[in-house]
Amino acid sequence: MNVIHVFAPATVANVACGFDILGFALESPGDEVIMRATSTPKITITKITGDNQKLPFDPEKNTVSVPVLKLLEHLNSKQGFEIELHKNIPLSSGMGSSAASAVAGVFAANELLGRPLSTIELLPFAMEGERVACGSAHADNTGPSLLGGFAIIRSYEPLDVTKIKTPELFCALIHPDLIVHTADARKILKPEIPLPTAVKQWGNVAGLIAGLLNSDYELISRSLQDVVIEPQRARLIKGFYDVKNAALSAGALGASISGSGPSVFALCRTRAIAEKAAESMQKAFSKYDVSSQIFLSKINPNGPKIL
Repeated sequence: MNVIHVFAPATVANVACGFDILGFALESPGDEVIMRATSTPKITITKITGDNQKLPFDPEKNTVSVPVLKLLEHLNSKQGFEIELHKNIPLSSGMGSSAASAVAGVFAANELLGRPLSTIELLPFAMEGERVACGSAHADNTGPSLLGGFAIIRSYEPLDVTKIKTPELFCALIHPDLIVHTADARKILKPEIPLPTAVKQWGNVAGLIAGLLNSDYELISRSLQDVVIEPQRARLIKGFYDVKNAALSAGALGASISGSGPSVFALCRTRAIAEKAAESMQKAFSKYDVSSQIFLSKINPNGPKIL
């Protein structure tokens, strides 16, 4: 095999209370990569679509190719590739756009190389794509995009990521026509957390994990509360609290900022509730003259796939 077509899913990171340590994968949307093995030891990006000509073709600067370069360096391989990147996830959306590109690229390269590494072993290389995108090699998007399902990043040093079983859940995701850059959203965060606030957040994280493992929807709902990051970032998203309340009024288990924003997610028990929540959230944004795009998806248990 010298050519492959790979899909890698969008993700919701943080999941309210789990800043930088929680995330889950969606069934759609996702980025796609077509990769061809070449006879010359060179990485070339030949085509990019869906980015409005914003992404660089330089392989040292694009999130799809940097993980491939790091993988080849690790393997001491001189294999060359031609890469086509098809962006189906909006840029700077809080939906794991850069992570999906990174995962698709490194997953495709590993397949063409004969799978020298396991899927989980690809994670550190995918994370290097995030470093290019925002200056921080975090795994709360790359982890679930690569592994599928709901991922927990227990530790970064050493890297320790695990996937947990979840009940059937649907996600209503609203992407407003607003711009929030990840680097900017991280800069505004305070470096210290009052102890009572931290304790409350720890309880929410533990409750959310217990709720997911035990299919306890009421516990999931009570735990989808962010008392640390959301209050600081909400001001970056016009009408955020009205949008969040619209989702909760429609029956969502919980709602919060997806990643660093501006997208807002709502977790729901059924597709019907997710559809109602999405429509309500979109109407709430429209009251602020903010247009938006709706994405509906179940949690994707599988991660990347070969098309």
